[in-house]
Amino acid sequence: MNDAPAGFGLLTPELMLDALEHAGLRPDGRLLQLNSYENRVLLAHLEDGSAVVAKFYRPGRWSDAQILEEHAFARDLAEAEVPVVAPLTLDLDGGASTLGHFQGQRFAVTPRQGGRAPELEDPEVLRWIGRFLARMHEVGQRAPFRERLGWNSAAPARDARDWLRAHDTLPPELSAKWHDAAARCIDEIDAAFDALPDRVTLRLHGDCHPGNILWTPDKGPHFVDLDDAMQGPAVQDLWMLLSGDPEAARRQRDALMDGYESVREFDWREWRLVEALRTQRMIHHSAWLARRWDDPAFPLAFPWFGTPNYWSDQVVKLHDQLDAMQTQARPVDG
Repeated sequence: MNDAPAGFGLLTPELMLDALEHAGLRPDGRLLQLNSYENRVLLAHLEDGSAVVAKFYRPGRWSDAQILEEHAFARDLAEAEVPVVAPLTLDLDGGASTLGHFQGQRFAVTPRQGGRAPELEDPEVLRWIGRFLARMHEVGQRAPFRERLGWNSAAPARDARDWLRAHDTLPPELSAKWHDAAARCIDEIDAAFDALPDRVTLRLHGDCHPGNILWTPDKGPHFVDLDDAMQGPAVQDLWMLLSGDPEAARRQRDALMDGYESVREFDWREWRLVEALRTQRMIHHSAWLARRWDDPAFPLAFPWFGTPNYWSDQVVKLHDQLDAMQTQARPVDG
């Protein structure tokens, strides 16, 4: 669904300033573009000396209902005193809302939140993040998403694979190899989810990697981007915080879970889904890049994408993930 037909090519600094004015804010003209490939995100200084972050949504990605459901989740978290940066209610012509419309563009505004990347080598930092995520999931389990995507099967990977096939994206000499590996991976992803038929899903951050965490020593973690909020298993918000060799990742997992389980119970069987979720993210990411290739920012940022070397490497990685999924399907300790 596409509630905003205009493209980013029409999104000039003047239009963004006018949109903020339309929302009842008074920018002083200073805009600083922030790092974001999916949307256009900028820091806007206001005449009263404060600053806000404005996000202009990529046209056609989410419906209004999906965006508003994300905003409602952020507001639920903020009301429960879970440290997220929730969108502001804007003063618009049609009444108050967290989602603004202006000349075919959709946007939201949040307070500016400072911070730095968390030090994930520190067990106490991981425990703190674990407690934070458990509190987020306590709120997330109160009601399901109705409009947002679900990562509770291989459906996202299957949709990504089908899009790549329909748009004839791969080099001819590698297409069959990649699609064969992807098909086998998709079967294995479904098998991983089917092995936990009584699994619980809840509202999640969805893209919980270190780049989406801001850390301050006195307040701890804040999450600043719920753009990929989804319905899925709790482990989806945990596994991307682990890195390094297996022993290092295990220590990180244990510290993270120490904090998490001090607040909320966790079904340790979900750790068997990690390689399936990782594989799904890989396939989804390839399609995400291909879908965005008409955006001039993407060829500049990802010049290696779409080359024979890229797809050949993806074939190898998918076969590696097949082995990893089959290994992880065996029971783990909790």
